[in-house]
Amino acid sequence: MVIRGALPVLFAAVACLGTALVAQEPASISVRYARPIEPPAAPLPSEDASAGVTKFSFFAYGDSRGTATTDGHVLNPTHSRLMDVLLAKVEERASTPFPARFVVQSGDAALRGANAEQWDVSFSPIIERLTKRAGLPYFFGVGNHDVTSVPTAGDPSREPGLRNVFSAMSKLMPPDGSPRRLSGYPTYAVGYGNVFVLSIDSNIAADTVQLAWVTGQLRNLDRARYRHVIVVFHHPPFSSGPHGGAVVEPPAAVLRDLYLPLFRQHHVRMIITGHEHLFEHWIERYSDNGTRYRMDQIVSGGGGAPTYAYHGEPDLSAYLQKNAAENVSLEHVVKPGATPADNPHHFIVIQVDGDRLSIEVVGAAAPFAPYNGRSRIDLVDRVS
Repeated sequence: MVIRGALPVLFAAVACLGTALVAQEPASISVRYARPIEPPAAPLPSEDASAGVTKFSFFAYGDSRGTATTDGHVLNPTHSRLMDVLLAKVEERASTPFPARFVVQSGDAALRGANAEQWDVSFSPIIERLTKRAGLPYFFGVGNHDVTSVPTAGDPSREPGLRNVFSAMSKLMPPDGSPRRLSGYPTYAVGYGNVFVLSIDSNIAADTVQLAWVTGQLRNLDRARYRHVIVVFHHPPFSSGPHGGAVVEPPAAVLRDLYLPLFRQHHVRMIITGHEHLFEHWIERYSDNGTRYRMDQIVSGGGGAPTYAYHGEPDLSAYLQKNAAENVSLEHVVKPGATPADNPHHFIVIQVDGDRLSIEVVGAAAPFAPYNGRSRIDLVDRVS
C-alpha cells in the first residue's frame, strides 16, 4: 500500500529517474557503412585522353556473393579463386596489343547488401587485389542482393544497402555532380577509347528519372567516337535459368518494354547482365531504316555465388509480335547446362579491335568452352 501523501514524492522520483536515463542516452546513434574500396593508383584516363584508343580488352562478371556461412565471416573462397585466374589473365594480356583496361561487374556483391561486415570481410579485400595489385579500375552495377528488389527508387528498404554501395564504391564510380553520374543513384557511365559503358540499376527499371537520364546519355553521345555502347545491369531481359524460362520477373518485363526499344534506337552493341548464376548468350537482331543490326546479350553470373541450372526457354512470342515492325528476332546462341555442375564459375573477356568485338569465357577452376567446344568467339560487325 502506498501512503497518499507519498504519491507526489514517488512521481517526482520517477520523473527524475526518467530524465537521468534520457540524459545518459547518446545524442546520436552511429551507423557503420561499408568502408570505401581503395582505387587504383592511376585512375581510368579521362575521356579526352583516351579518345584515340581502339585496341584493348575489358573483363566482366557478376554475382560474386557468397552464402550465409561465408559472407561476413571469411573471404568468399569461390570469388577469391576466380580473382586469382582473372589476375593471371590480366598479366597474360599485358604484353599483347589488347591489354586489360578495366573490369565491370553486374551486381550482387554480398548476400545481404545492408550488412557492412559482408562487404568489408568477404568482398572488398578481393576487389582491392584487382584495383591495388593490378591497378585496374573497377565499375560495379547494383543487384537485388545489394539494394533489395523493391521497384521504387524512394522505398526506404533500399536505403541500408544503397548506403553501403555508395560508401564501398565512393572512390571508384563517378561522383555525384559529374555529367556521367545520375546524382543520388548508383547509375553512371564511363568512356574509354571507342567504348562507352552505361551501368544502370535494373531493380528500379521503371523509374522515370533513371530512364530519362539514360536516354539523354545515349541521345547526346558522340557515336563517331564511341563505336561500341555497352550496358551493364543485373537482371537479364531474357534467360533460361530459375529467374527466366516460364518466369518473367518484373524487372525483366520492364526492361523488355522500356529499355530494349531504346537500346535498339541507339544501336547499343552489347548488354552484360547477371542474376542467373550461369552463362548464356542471346543475339537480338533488328532492322533500322532498312539496315540489319545485332545486339549481343550476355548473361554472366558466375562470380562466386552457388551456380544454377537450365530451367527452360522463355516464351518470346508476345515480345516478337510487339516488335515485329523492326523485324526483331532472338537467337539463343549458348544455353546453360542441365545441372549446376555444368555451369562453372567464370568471367568473360571482351576484346575490342576497332569496330570488331570478340568474347572469351574463362572458367575459374577448369577450361570452359560453351561455344561448341570453344571458349572464344568473334562477334561480327555491328551490322549483320
